Parts: sequence; structure tokens; C-alpha cells
Amino acid sequence: MTNKKNNKAVWNTRIKKKTSSLFQRIGSSLAIDKQLYKEDIVGSKAHVEMLFKQKIISFKIKNKIIYGLDKIEKEIKNNKFIFKNEYEDIHMSIEKRLHEIIGEEAGYLHIARSRNDQVITDFKLWMKVSTIKINDEIDKLIKSIIKLAEKNIDTIMPGFTHLKNAQAVSFAHYLMAYIEMFNRDKIRYNNNLDFLNENPLGVGALTGTSFNIDREFTTKKLKFKKPTNNSIDTVSDRDFVLDFLYSSSVCSMHISRIAEELIIWNSDGFNLINLSDQVVTGSSIMPQKKNPDLLEFLRGKTGQSYGDLFSMLTILKGLPMSYFKDLQDDKKLVFSSYDNIINSLKILNEVITNLSPNKKNMLTLAEKGYILATDLADYLTKNHSISFREAYDLTATIVNYAEKNQKNLNELTLDELKKFDSNFNKEVLKIFNLKNSINSKKSFGGTAFSNIKKMIVKYKKIL
Repeated sequence: MTNKKNNKAVWNTRIKKKTSSLFQRIGSSLAIDKQLYKEDIVGSKAHVEMLFKQKIISFKIKNKIIYGLDKIEKEIKNNKFIFKNEYEDIHMSIEKRLHEIIGEEAGYLHIARSRNDQVITDFKLWMKVSTIKINDEIDKLIKSIIKLAEKNIDTIMPGFTHLKNAQAVSFAHYLMAYIEMFNRDKIRYNNNLDFLNENPLGVGALTGTSFNIDREFTTKKLKFKKPTNNSIDTVSDRDFVLDFLYSSSVCSMHISRIAEELIIWNSDGFNLINLSDQVVTGSSIMPQKKNPDLLEFLRGKTGQSYGDLFSMLTILKGLPMSYFKDLQDDKKLVFSSYDNIINSLKILNEVITNLSPNKKNMLTLAEKGYILATDLADYLTKNHSISFREAYDLTATIVNYAEKNQKNLNELTLDELKKFDSNFNKEVLKIFNLKNSINSKKSFGGTAFSNIKKMIVKYKKIL
């Protein structure tokens, strides 16, 4: 009798007719949420221990349930657990198997609990662990970038605006800019952990429960900071999902930006960096090709991250309060986004460790495009007692002259410069040195070599 009853849906007494095979297939989330089995078992153990502590169930029943849950966990780990789609999700699958192992006492596990608070608890537990894993991968990436930057503090290259030569910078300074981006990603994920740290367990379907439960006990047991405040909001809330998907979208966008930059620098037109054979692919027809496919893969995956975020926003935009079936896709979107960002971080780290600058080409390109013009304008303002706008106009006139005569600024003689301002002396010639230009940018956050060294030390300490 028990086994026969156990094979039916829990609502079979109320709903007499068998669910259509189409609805069973559509309604089942087991293929997605079965990866929450560890969290579901952890949450169930905490719940049953609380029920015993509150004298809602006996010591014997508590032990039988925990014994059954331990056995189920081993079965799943050892691939001996049989998942059945008719049981709809991981929560029902575990509960049904528990019935098979210990009998009717398994029914006590669902006292004062709904799948609504159960699934959110499982989901939050999974997201807490997964967020920490993402930040671990970001740390690894930051370390690799720091290592590359440390080797290239005095590597000079042009800084670009509009992809045109702008001012001289250190290659290490460029790399450290991405560390700032990825550090913000870490902070964003860490902030999400605060919102995740509210315990949903115990709010039931939407109203709480009449049983004398202790939500503080399960909060401590499951390592949440506090229980959620409002039962209706708790089962409705997916803000923590949006926060995760948004954070992953921003991080993916940062990955895409550095991927795009490296693709450009690796192109034959720029030829500023070299990628080792480990991170490039060939062509099916052109024997000479070495393509940055991994970087293009990263750039493309950003669209998927955005899609996951906008799908969840769209699902939520028209929902009234409490639980609806619409929310079933939240886990699929988060799992997809998680896999995407973890893989992308690992791939980018692989590329960074297999990247080297073409220092000669960087320096050659930095000597083009009159990138020391701003240094000359600054010099005029500081030494010739004129406004920056006057200095700007005078410098532009000098650049026009140099361009017309097919000369770089450092090729102009002092006599030529004196034609524009008789106050020029030999000190101005020091301005036309790329290294001097970089080292003059000592303002906090600037590209001076001394600043870069300090920032590298700072991030090494943080890590």
C-alpha cells in the first residue's frame, strides 16, 4: 500500500486525473534542479533537527529521517540514485526516495515547510557557494594580470582614445586598469552575499506556519545571518537572482572588453602582442593563420549573459506577489550564467598567461601620432605663464608645423621651436622623451612607473 501510494503525486488525493504527459514534461524541473541535491539534503537535515529541538517530532523519527537522507546523498554521489521525471523536481525525488527507505515517517519531514521556502533555501545555499567560487576565479585572473604587469612596468606603448594614439603609458598601467574592473566585480559579488544571507526556511508557502518552529536555529545551522522578515516577500523575492545575473553580466562585459582589446592588439594592423600557440587556432584553408578564437569566444559569450539577465527581468516584471510557476526558470538562468562566467574567467586567465607584448612595436607606435603634444602644452602652462588654452593653441600650431615638415616632435630643433615662442630653451627638449612623459604623470592613479609599483604591491597585499 505504501509503495503504491508513494508512486503517486502528493496532490493525487485532491486531483483525481493523471497529469498529461505533455504537462509532466513541461512541468518537470528535475533535469535542471537535481544539481541542488546537496543543498536540499543540508536544508532538510537542518529542518528536521529544528523540528526535534522544538519537540514537534521524536528523537526516533529525526534519526530515521537523517539516516535516510544520508543514504540518499551517498546514492546520488555514487550515481546509484534513480531520478524519475514523474516526481517533478529534486525535492519531490528525495522525499519519495526517503519514503522508500524509511516508510511513512518520511512524511514528517515536510511539517512546517513548503516547496516554496524549501527551493529558495536550496537555491540561496547554492548561490552562496557558487559566488565564492566565482570570486576565487577572479582572484586567479587578477594574480595572472599582476604577474604580467610586474614584468612590463617599463614597457612603453601608446594609450588610445578613439583607437587613435593619445598619450604615452606603461603597458603595465593598461593591464592594471583591468584589475580595477575585476576588483569591482569581486566587490559586486560580495555585496550580493549580504542579500543572500537571509534565511527563507520556515516561511512555508507564503504565510509562515502555526507550528512552533525556531527560524533562528535553522539560520545558524545553515550559516545565514538572519531569517527573512516577511513570508510573502520571501517566496516572491528573486532580487538575489537578478543581483547575481547582473553581476555576471557586468563581469562578462569586462571580459569582453579586454578580449576585444587583445584581439585588436593581436591583429596584423597593430601587432602589439603575441599569443602563444596554446591559445590560438588555425584555418581550414589558409595555412599561415593563427586566429584568436578563444578571445572571440569570450566576446560572444557576453550576449548569453545579457540574455539570462533580461529573461529573468522579463519573467518578474508582471508577477503579483507570492509564488508562480513562471519562477521555475530562475535556476536554469542562474546555472547557465554561472557556467558561462566560470568558464570565461578560466579561459581569459589561460590567455593572459600565454600572452607577451611586442615591446619593439609598442615603442615604435608610441613614437607616432604626436602623443607628447599634451606634455608640451602642460610645459608651456607651467613655465611660460600662459593659460592652458593658449598653450593648447600654440602646441597645435607646432604640431601642424611638424606634420607639414614630416617630423616628430622630438625631431624639432630648438631653433625651430623658438620661431613659435622665443622663451623656449633647451629644457623643453626633455619633454620629448616618452619615458619622461610617463614618469611625469605622478598624480594618484597616473601611469608613472612609481605609481604602478605601488599599486602592484597594494593588490598583492589584498590578495
